[in-house]
Amino acid sequence: MLLQLEEALSNMAELKQTLEEMRASLDIASLEKRIAELEAYMQQPGFWDDINKAQEITVESKQLKDKLDRFNAVYQRLEDIQVLAELIEESGDEDSVAEVLQEKKQLEEEIEKFRIEILLSGEYDRNNAILTLHAGAGGTDAQDWTEMLLRMYTRWCEKKGYAIETLDYLPGDEAGIKGVTLSIKGEYAYGYLKAEKGIHRLVRISPFNANGKRQTSFASVEVLPELTQSQDINIRPEDLKVDTYRSGGAGGQHVNKTESAIRITHLPTGIVVQCQNERSQHANRESAMRMLKAKLIELMVRAHKEKIEDLSGDLKDIGWGSQIRSYVFQPYTMVKDHRTNAENGNVAAVMDGDIDLFINEYLKQSSNGTLDL
Repeated sequence: MLLQLEEALSNMAELKQTLEEMRASLDIASLEKRIAELEAYMQQPGFWDDINKAQEITVESKQLKDKLDRFNAVYQRLEDIQVLAELIEESGDEDSVAEVLQEKKQLEEEIEKFRIEILLSGEYDRNNAILTLHAGAGGTDAQDWTEMLLRMYTRWCEKKGYAIETLDYLPGDEAGIKGVTLSIKGEYAYGYLKAEKGIHRLVRISPFNANGKRQTSFASVEVLPELTQSQDINIRPEDLKVDTYRSGGAGGQHVNKTESAIRITHLPTGIVVQCQNERSQHANRESAMRMLKAKLIELMVRAHKEKIEDLSGDLKDIGWGSQIRSYVFQPYTMVKDHRTNAENGNVAAVMDGDIDLFINEYLKQSSNGTLDL
């Protein structure tokens, strides 16, 4: 046991080096300076005269303080464990070794989680996400595959503590779903889920083929940031075409039979969004507008345009490219991400929402500039 403790002490030196790298990445000195500036600004008379601006500053101050406090807490915890381990090594108290090793393991997990969150520094990374799944080539198998992906992402969200709201749902003809749009609510939902954007490929023996042949199916995953109040954009009413229609299909709880579904077309780009989940036409319109704004913001960023008004129809069809990940059920079991080469042979665990390996590897490699984005 004391040998394990000696190895743990050596490993803790490496953890300390990791934290020093994180300190440089966070630029702690600049962080403290910015917090001081915000606190001084918040003390000025008339700070709350502009409610929106005041709320924006208050949120920024809290986020920066939380990040600084978290770093200091993790660093202090590492030092405490290190001191405790050294005392146990000197005393030879083997009964306490297991406790230190468990503390160290938990700290390693916390540091890795924090390190990944530091990578999520994009303008929209902290936002809620709008996740859309579409069945691709493969007929009924593709629609069944899309429903399997829906379950996978639902399970992942549950593990993360994220709330899920269904905005649009189109069932398949025989099985599965043709498409679904979800609002995923929780801190960093978009930052994490942006790693899932692209084509997902399934290889398996088809349950819908009487001859038991192997089938390849495809589904697309689209991920957009849901804008906060401070990030909101204005869209000219004359640029919108709004249609109402009655929800249809065997959607069960997902749809209703009143003419409350909404379809909005952004005329300059031709982008179409729709929502049929709520019974209220007004609620569906609000949800559809959230989806439209998210699509326009992403398109604007990808097209390097400064204003929504600069977008036109020739920009809307930016392609998905080839598949980002393959899920092989037969003749062997393997899930492989083609961008990072991350692999997991436990397909059942992946389909049960265990996708953090793929997300984290994508975030780490994209931040290092090793991915062709």
